[in-house]
Amino acid sequence: MTGTAPDRRRLMTRIAVALPLVALLALAALFWFRLGAGDPSQLPSALIGRPVPATDLPPIAGLVRDGLQVPGLDAADFAGKVTLVNVWASWCVPCHDEAPLLMKLAGDKRIRIAGINYKDQPDNARRFLGRYGNPFAVSGADPNGRAAIEWGVYGVPETFVVGRDARIAFKLVGPITPENLESTLKPEIEKALAR
Repeated sequence: MTGTAPDRRRLMTRIAVALPLVALLALAALFWFRLGAGDPSQLPSALIGRPVPATDLPPIAGLVRDGLQVPGLDAADFAGKVTLVNVWASWCVPCHDEAPLLMKLAGDKRIRIAGINYKDQPDNARRFLGRYGNPFAVSGADPNGRAAIEWGVYGVPETFVVGRDARIAFKLVGPITPENLESTLKPEIEKALAR
């Protein structure tokens, strides 16, 4: 036989110590590669192809356009229109960056822009829209975040393309940027308009 009993015990002790360390390193490497492997804006949504959630939201208190209260969100109003639904908040830093791009999209009269104001104060929401402009034809207040949960929101901002059939056609996780506006969002809007 090769080796003595103390040598075998030392070898078994080294294996017993090394095996959990190797397993931990393999697991850490797996997490590292999986977390860094994808674009977070491409997270899947179980709602794609499904009807919009039946969430009716009240208007943002005191938000007016042309002297009239901007309406809240009514799920029945999606039918027959291609709608871009943007989940936003005044406290959301990326929302400030995407605001000018939403204003640009609001110029396209083929689509309707709707907002879900997530866990925000009405005064802050009005100030935000006063500063950047109001792209929203309708904007509902979601002070407790319940509607965002029903829409499957991971965090603000997120944007959905809703087809004329009142079904969710596309979801963009994260802010609208000049790059993804041209490469992703506009083509998805065009697809929805073509249906």
